[in-house]
Amino acid sequence: MAELRTEEEQLEAIKRWWKENGKSLIAGVVIAAAGVLGWNAWKDYQANQAEAASMRYQQLISIVGQNELAADNRSRAQELIGEITDNHGDTLYADLAGLIEARLAVSDNDRAAAQAALGDVIENTPREYIRSLARLRLARLQLATDDPEAALATLDEEITSSLEAQRADIRGDAYLKLERDEDARDAYRQAMALAEEHNQPLYGVQLKLDNLGTQEATL
Repeated sequence: MAELRTEEEQLEAIKRWWKENGKSLIAGVVIAAAGVLGWNAWKDYQANQAEAASMRYQQLISIVGQNELAADNRSRAQELIGEITDNHGDTLYADLAGLIEARLAVSDNDRAAAQAALGDVIENTPREYIRSLARLRLARLQLATDDPEAALATLDEEITSSLEAQRADIRGDAYLKLERDEDARDAYRQAMALAEEHNQPLYGVQLKLDNLGTQEATL
């Protein structure tokens, strides 16, 4: 522009530049504006989805928290679980709904359905703590169905460090079912040590050790 000698030449250059580039400039502005609006709309959508998931989960908690779950309430609970897992499957609420689904199945004495629900949580959640918690509950269910070997295999999977004491406790129960008393004793001792290390209450483990033999249970 500095080389142009007259205002007319400058004006003509501007007109020529605008003719060549104006459409692309406008398109760029439009795209940028659409991007901002789209991002804001996406954030609003995400916020609305999170609120909807939270409301459904609160309804679910309110229902399953009752002392006795009537048939219609149980049916409504299952509907809410389905809505949460289908519509909000990538949220923490879906993970927690899956854990509740397993608990309801256990109360119905449908241990196969409970194991399936826990398996879904383990497979789908990206959250290490929830996955570990589901594995511990699955191991307990496997013990309840007299399958201690399966429980031990489940406990060999990755478990978050904050739940190591609980894993050792359940592992002791599995060894006890297999009549591997010394292994059970070692597992219970480890559970107590880990609980103390993490400053966690772990009830009943000392009693299990005592039942295996008072002298051997001395730490």
